Amino acid sequence: MTKKEVTQLSYEITGFAIKVHNALGPGLLEHIYEHCLKYELEKNGYKVSQQLSLSVIYDDLPMDLDLRPDLYVNDCVVVEIKAITNVLPVHQAQLQTYMKLLSAPQGLLINFFTDNITRSIVPIVNEYFKILPDE
Repeated sequence: MTKKEVTQLSYEITGFAIKVHNALGPGLLEHIYEHCLKYELEKNGYKVSQQLSLSVIYDDLPMDLDLRPDLYVNDCVVVEIKAITNVLPVHQAQLQTYMKLLSAPQGLLINFFTDNITRSIVPIVNEYFKILPDE
């Protein structure tokens, strides 16, 4: 993948999140938005893993812990969904950890508890994005 392709994919995911938000509005539980966004993405031909179980390697010991990113799209973009009043730095750190464990170049933190979802989306890139070719 290229930086341009990853950026385009994130743009498209954002469009589907806007569609879901426009249809449902704020105030529902996170898992409802998660399932609806997954449905929209799959309906439009994207590969989506939901609640993918991740393990952590510590001191050469694999640990199966309860780390589950909400959505992982096209083996490239991690989507973490919230429906909360305030997104905190810990939520961004959580997304960055998922991205690192999956070697994913981009993540989207999407908070559906808002009147304007486009202002609530936090895109995050990391070192995996920086080493991707531009085109």
